[in-house]
Amino acid sequence: MIGENVAGGLVGTFALTTIVRIASEIGLTRMDFALILGTMFTTERRRARAVGYGVHIGLGLVFAIIYGGVFTLIGQSSWWLGALFGTLHALFFGAVVLNVLLPVVHPLMGTPDTAAHEHALIEPPGFLMLNYGRSTFLVMLVAHVTFGAIVGWAARG
Repeated sequence: MIGENVAGGLVGTFALTTIVRIASEIGLTRMDFALILGTMFTTERRRARAVGYGVHIGLGLVFAIIYGGVFTLIGQSSWWLGALFGTLHALFFGAVVLNVLLPVVHPLMGTPDTAAHEHALIEPPGFLMLNYGRSTFLVMLVAHVTFGAIVGWAARG
């Protein structure tokens, strides 16, 4: 059971990461989640991206195991149930975690309280990540729905 969740988490995280990276490259979003995650640990940009991707893969595995635990609790799993979880995941993270919590704990991210003389190196995502472009939330929603669908599909057996 956990093997299916880990496999689904790896494939789902790869798909999510690919969707966001392509969207960034074609100008649909300015979100660079690897840089955001990585700069929580280092200020060196090249190293930050590498660390950020590592952290993101780890988080993908953790969330896949959590999804799998919920599937086990409710006694059902499917791609569409995983997609629903991915939708809820994207909504919660876009509205609460990235908007409220991340700017408070990230050492280099600006907040509404950042003074002009302070040097915030990273712009906060804002509500539904709108500070990174109008279509950013849509990109993240599609990416997380895809992640959830893959994890749900992998956990079905």
